[in-house]
Amino acid sequence: MFSFLRKTAMPTPEQALPGRQDAMPVPEHHYVLGTPLKPPFAEGMETALFGMGCFWGAERRFWGLAGVYSTAVGYAGGFTPNPTYREVCSGMTGHNEVVQVVFDPARIRYADLLRTFWESHDPTQGMRQGNDVGTQYRSGIYTHGAQQAAQAEQSRSAFQAALKTRALGDITTEILPAPVFYYAEAYHQQYLAKNPDGYCGLGGTGVVCPRWESPDLERAL
Repeated sequence: MFSFLRKTAMPTPEQALPGRQDAMPVPEHHYVLGTPLKPPFAEGMETALFGMGCFWGAERRFWGLAGVYSTAVGYAGGFTPNPTYREVCSGMTGHNEVVQVVFDPARIRYADLLRTFWESHDPTQGMRQGNDVGTQYRSGIYTHGAQQAAQAEQSRSAFQAALKTRALGDITTEILPAPVFYYAEAYHQQYLAKNPDGYCGLGGTGVVCPRWESPDLERAL
């Protein structure tokens, strides 16, 4: 019981592991797309950041979308600088497993990425996703700028209403300004492309995310 509570309770900054100064080395190019894994990215690209359970499956949900330029998995939302996977799994870094999505807004809208996010996991489970239990499996949208933040909030309201029509629970997704993104170890990057039979614990609710965009927002995009 103590182990379970430790894994589902956020540590304080004072309790968090100290981490390190050196960033995690990662491959130069995306294993599937062949594009850069780290910046600088192509001109005009924008970035989204999502936490939705095991980041192996989360990343796979995005790299196949038309208009997605690159994806990478990593850690965000905690206190420990440049953490390792083992440290994050200890529950003593505060970090979430996240996927960074670099996309071309001329080809795919942030709203479409949000729909993929909501429909690809169960955002009502708190500090877990299916059998994966711990603070690193919490649902989160980490926004870059006011427009992403507004769309994230609007989409959460729309999806919550859709969940209620199916008598499903309250959304526990955190929506916060994007924190520092720390790349995960090289072997985690595009893991399910390298290991097609690998584990993926993600499962959606079966509920379709309805449209929420206003006509003015649609024209702006």
